[in-house]
Amino acid sequence: MAIYAVGDIQGCAEEFFALLARVGFRPDEDTIYLVGDLVNRGPDSLSVLRWAQAHSGCAKVVLGNHDLHLLAIHAGIGKLKRSDTLQAVLDAPDADELMDWLRAQPLVRQWQRYVFVHAGLPPQWRAEDARRCSDEVQHALQSPSYRDLLANMYGNEPRRWSDALTGWERLRFIINACTRMRVVEQDGTLDVAFKGELTDAPAGLMAWFDAPRAKARAEAVVTGHWSALGLLVRDDLIALDTGCVWGGSLTAIRLDDGAIFQEPSRQAKSTDWS
Repeated sequence: MAIYAVGDIQGCAEEFFALLARVGFRPDEDTIYLVGDLVNRGPDSLSVLRWAQAHSGCAKVVLGNHDLHLLAIHAGIGKLKRSDTLQAVLDAPDADELMDWLRAQPLVRQWQRYVFVHAGLPPQWRAEDARRCSDEVQHALQSPSYRDLLANMYGNEPRRWSDALTGWERLRFIINACTRMRVVEQDGTLDVAFKGELTDAPAGLMAWFDAPRAKARAEAVVTGHWSALGLLVRDDLIALDTGCVWGGSLTAIRLDDGAIFQEPSRQAKSTDWS
């Protein structure tokens, strides 16, 4: 039995299925963690969602910002953007079933010392904090009033975590940290607007994983989301978004031995990588 993690698929179904073949993935024996943004910008989000739902026994999903965006649009709250490629999902006869399944997915999962999350963990959080906060959002997404969460998740405030946060502010911070964060201030204050290469980060900002308190974690955090960062593997971090949807590649790691597998993108080259 092998354990894999793969970066942002974003609707690049052809590359994803080729990557599964490249690693020799065995659904009846292996497990694969999909670290968010299964959908959007790429050409075939519907096939990716259908595969992940059909293989939910071996495919472990965490939600990314594009996945939440899809849920909001389907719920009649968000609006399609010019760059979105989600219409086929919305028009699919099984759209409601797929969205119910997607709403049941968490923001954070853990296997042994590996914590899986789309964007990252605030420096103040330990792994147990992340799992607890993920449970709060997952509960709200599965409640009959889940549309209220989707309507209130937008916005960049609050920017700093406090255990005293309540209500929509608390859930909004959790979602922003887990699905949008790239850089923080030294004290862990979020800046969710920055999207570029780390060397271009404004003064006073640092990668969330290099903040002093983040370095004290015993776990390794496995993420996607930051295509401009690219592949980065170290003892406390595995960053897997290598910009497949922007013409880069789709990357997987076998956690058993650290082997890296990459499938070249079939998408047009872009300098956006955001």
